[in-house]
Amino acid sequence: MKNLTDSFVYLGHWPSAGSFGFNTDILATNPINLSVVFGVLIFFGKGVLNDLLDNRKQRILNTIRNSEELREGAIQQLENARARLRKVETEADQFRVNGYSEIEREKLNLINSTSRTLKQLENYKNETILFEQQRTINKVRERVFQQALQGAIGTLNSCLNNELHLRTINANIGMFGTMKEITD
Repeated sequence: MKNLTDSFVYLGHWPSAGSFGFNTDILATNPINLSVVFGVLIFFGKGVLNDLLDNRKQRILNTIRNSEELREGAIQQLENARARLRKVETEADQFRVNGYSEIEREKLNLINSTSRTLKQLENYKNETILFEQQRTINKVRERVFQQALQGAIGTLNSCLNNELHLRTINANIGMFGTMKEITD
């Protein structure tokens, strides 16, 4: 191609010889020169241009095919990701529901356990109070009995003399004798 262009340039430098030559008048020769140049370019460049266009067309088609394949792959990955997302969301909802129900169960168990413990503590408290009341009542009774006994012994000691004392003993022995006869 370079040789062809060089030969045209070289022809432009030849001196005019007779009827054949190049007209350097731009207005008169421009359409003719352009048509010759375009004709030569079309004749010689047609194959090269067709090859370039075919190669470009093939590259574009390959790029489109690759893009379509990538798009299909991306769509498939997107669908897979959406399916995984739905699955994870479902599992998360199940965990959330299970977690809430587990929390509610634990809460009810804790409330029930605390309620039972409080009832047991209340029972222990009541039993302790009752035990302490009984113990206090028994101590008071014992003290009252001791004081009454000491008072009775004091009264008996001051009122009884030996003769009254002997008569009381004889009366008691007589009562015991009578009781023995009744039981036999």
